[in-house]
Amino acid sequence: MRCPFCHHNDTVVKDSRTANDYTSIRRRRSCTECGSRFTTLERVQLRDINVIKKDGSTEPFDRDKIARSVTSAMHKHSLDMDKIERLVNSIVRKIEITGESDISSQTIGERVMRSLAELDPVAYIRFASIYQEFVSAQDFVDCLSRLDENEKTEELNQLKVAS
Repeated sequence: MRCPFCHHNDTVVKDSRTANDYTSIRRRRSCTECGSRFTTLERVQLRDINVIKKDGSTEPFDRDKIARSVTSAMHKHSLDMDKIERLVNSIVRKIEITGESDISSQTIGERVMRSLAELDPVAYIRFASIYQEFVSAQDFVDCLSRLDENEKTEELNQLKVAS
């Protein structure tokens, strides 16, 4: 691993531990040249995934984009970073499990919206307003109506299961 400070190619792992519900390994490293310390995070990557954008262009899948979007939607809410990380890991796993090497940005956005709807309705509305490009107050009202309908449907399903 190259040192981010002096760019020397030789670093030593000082400590390793699991992180984020055992889906990654956090390594504490030290540079043999300048002595600087830094941390790396190692995750499993099942395959290379490309995202097909709305305009037809493709780009490599970037889990950090999902993390930034979710964190932004959760801004000023009392949700710790571990829960956000678990949510992002769950979304990424679902994408990887499909076995597809190409996935549309629309599919990713829908998965994020479903996950946020279950976790935090306000974050869901924030994300939806950007993702679905709301242009009027009516767009917010419509989104809230859909959210209410989904909650009522879930409550009915739970009642059916309980009886």
